[in-house]
Amino acid sequence: MRSRFIVLLGPPGAGKGTQAKMISEKLKIPHISTGDILRESVKKETPLSREVKQVMERGELVSDLLLEKIIRERLNEEDCQEGFLLDGYPRNISQSETLKEILSEKNIFKDVIVLEISVSDDEIVKRLKNRRSCPECGMVFNLITNPPKNDNKCDSCGTDLILRDDDKENTVRQRLLVYHQKTEPVLDFFSKSAKFLKIEGTGAPEEILEKVLEKLN
Repeated sequence: MRSRFIVLLGPPGAGKGTQAKMISEKLKIPHISTGDILRESVKKETPLSREVKQVMERGELVSDLLLEKIIRERLNEEDCQEGFLLDGYPRNISQSETLKEILSEKNIFKDVIVLEISVSDDEIVKRLKNRRSCPECGMVFNLITNPPKNDNKCDSCGTDLILRDDDKENTVRQRLLVYHQKTEPVLDFFSKSAKFLKIEGTGAPEEILEKVLEKLN
C-alpha cells in the first residue's frame, strides 16, 4: 500500500473529526488531531509536555512555536513514517509555512494531499444550532438528523440534553468569521503548492467518505 500524507481542512462543524476517524481507519494511517495531542501531552513527563501544561494551566493559547515543537515530535514517531492524517493544523499562514518546512525536511511535502471538506455557512449553522449534547455521558444528538428517542433526554443515560454555548447561532457565526479570516487563506496557500482535493461535505458520513476515497484513488 502506498504512503498517504493527508492534511485535512474545513470550517468548524463540517464533520472533519468524523471523517478523519473514518479515513484513518480505512487507510490504516494514524489520525493526528492537535486537540488530542495537547490533551495527551499534559499526561506525559517530558520537558515539552511540562511546557504545554504550564501554558494550559495559565489559560493561555498554545503559541505557534510550541505547536511546531509538538507537531515535529509527533510526526517523527514511528507510526507516521508510512502516512498520517493531520487534523486541526495548520490554522493560519504562519503555521502553513512551518508545516511546509517540516514536511519538506522529511522529503514528503511533494506527496502531501490537502483535503478540504467544504460546507456552506448556513448549513453549518443549521447543523450546530440543532445539536444537543449530554452533559453526563457525552453523547451527541441532532434534532433533525439524529434526534433522541425521548424528547430532549439522552438515549443512553436519560440526562437532559443541552445546547452548548459554542453551538449557539451567534457563537457559530463568530467562529465561522474567524475561520474565513484566519484559516481560509491556508486553502489558497496549499492549493498552489500541494495536491489539493475539495469534497462537498453534505450528506451522510458514509457518503462523504465514499467521495473522499474516490478522489484519493
